[in-house]
Amino acid sequence: MSNTPMAANPLTRAVLEIDEYASGLGWDQPARLFALVDTARLKAQEPALAAQLGLEDASETSGLTPIEQEEIPTGKALDEFLGTIAWPDAVVGCALTVERLMLPPSVEASVPDHLDGARLTEWVASHPERQEVRMTVAVLRDGSRDSALRLREKDSPTEVLTGPELVPGLAEALTATFAD
Repeated sequence: MSNTPMAANPLTRAVLEIDEYASGLGWDQPARLFALVDTARLKAQEPALAAQLGLEDASETSGLTPIEQEEIPTGKALDEFLGTIAWPDAVVGCALTVERLMLPPSVEASVPDHLDGARLTEWVASHPERQEVRMTVAVLRDGSRDSALRLREKDSPTEVLTGPELVPGLAEALTATFAD
């Protein structure tokens, strides 16, 4: 049984379910990609898979079921990897959970201009105000999006921030995986 708080929106429920799953794995994990499928359609068209996922006894037939995909290759930039994805029609959405270092907005003005990607990463990693964050972002084919943010220092289900525009760049990259 999930400890995910009830949310009115099926996409928000899926994001929180994935966040809870990632939280159970602990920190310092690789990025994880999920296909989102319509639960009722999955149960009707793929009963064996639904049973494998523990959905055969679930009374809820509406909503989205996240299905974790194969591991994201290491050594390849996330945006490059996302550009290689094509989803079958049965997939109504997708989600990604990834950990990153984040600085508060008050620090943005002090970021040195001359730093390239690797040196900027080092600068952020050594900054005393850095925070580790796990971002879970989900999108649907129709353009709907939602996300959850969890800070490592406040690692509690009651401290998860949700909203559709928390990580807009990542949401746009995931939406692009559905482009024809």
